[in-house]
Amino acid sequence: MTWFIIIPIMLALFMLNMRIYLAMFVGILIYFIGFSDVPLAIAVQRFMSPAENPSLLAIPFFVLLGTLLGSAGVAIRLLRLADLLVGRLTGGLGHTNVMLSTLMGGISASNLADAAMMCRMVVPEMERQGYKRSVAAAITACSSLITPIIPPGIALIVYGLVADVSIGSMFAAGILPGLLCCVLLLFTVWIVAKKNGYKPSREAWPSWGETGRTFAGAWPALLLVIVIVGGIRFAIFTPTEAGAIATIVTLIIGIFVYREMKMSDVTSAFTETARQTAAILLVIMTSSALAWIFSLERAGIGMAEFITSITTNPYVFLLLVNILLLGLGMFIEGTAIMIILVPLLKPVVLQLGIDPVHFGLIMILNLSIGTLTPPVGTVLLMVCNLTRVSIPAFIRDGWPFLLAILVALLLVTYVPWFSLALV
Repeated sequence: MTWFIIIPIMLALFMLNMRIYLAMFVGILIYFIGFSDVPLAIAVQRFMSPAENPSLLAIPFFVLLGTLLGSAGVAIRLLRLADLLVGRLTGGLGHTNVMLSTLMGGISASNLADAAMMCRMVVPEMERQGYKRSVAAAITACSSLITPIIPPGIALIVYGLVADVSIGSMFAAGILPGLLCCVLLLFTVWIVAKKNGYKPSREAWPSWGETGRTFAGAWPALLLVIVIVGGIRFAIFTPTEAGAIATIVTLIIGIFVYREMKMSDVTSAFTETARQTAAILLVIMTSSALAWIFSLERAGIGMAEFITSITTNPYVFLLLVNILLLGLGMFIEGTAIMIILVPLLKPVVLQLGIDPVHFGLIMILNLSIGTLTPPVGTVLLMVCNLTRVSIPAFIRDGWPFLLAILVALLLVTYVPWFSLALV
């Protein structure tokens, strides 16, 4: 049980707001120095070997892709397309907000970046059309949760690497749960709009001419979705190749098709990608060392024996996991939770006959919800800061949308079809 000393050390350092990889590194180093006979040379090897995994190349490509989208002119054209599709419904701009998050989720890889963009692009216009600012902020924050679930979400890649699950399978598994969240949020927006008298953003359904012009302007952006999702789904290329191809297509669209991307945008995107990729890789390297310790100490087997002594019912187990993750998500960043718990819980998941891909979607959706719960919900804090909405007002007016996401969580948890139908 000497491995267990790592967990309270890391949790204490997380609470002190230390960076994830540093907190994990300190805990692992204390274990190797004080509680293990493993030579330090092997310990160093455990840190370095994960960086040689070719699958990791998918991360910088998708981070770069998400960074380039902001200056390529893709978002504004997808916004027009979203308004074309749902703007005539009651509460049109609220529906447009959700639909744009879904469309961007199929291209971008960062819910924080998408939420920040929506706060600047859509929330002011929602206010002008009569939406309470807190309601607009809540719709924006909740709809941004779709991004980590729909491919190419970085969370799907990280889980695939930590759990040793095919990243392509994780990408395919995320499509239907993401669309489920979209549908439930659209329905909730309609109910709230009916209750509060929010109007459609369009006076009439679009004409055939307007539809043609809008799709003609948005087709390069839609091409990106087809390249990423379709190419991986039909095994035309790997996730890494999809990221590389989509990045090249985005550069061509931004520079030669829309002609809105400048060379300074490209250089700043590469700089930001290098910074974000370094942070993600450091987390993955330390998580690999942590997983190796858990394997060496048979921690997963011990956890499996402990949990199965409480229950062998997979439904009860998943309920307990949901409660645990929702609670931890209020205080600890999602990536840290995933890295700590996946190596411990995977043996239990396999023993109870739960598909690890299905379990991955449950975990990612839980941890996405954690970004909306105080005190450390990153999306909640950023959206409230950008829109100048207080947290109590956000919670008071945003609970119907959070409830919709919780309903999606229950459906994904207990109806595996949503996660596995396309795998």
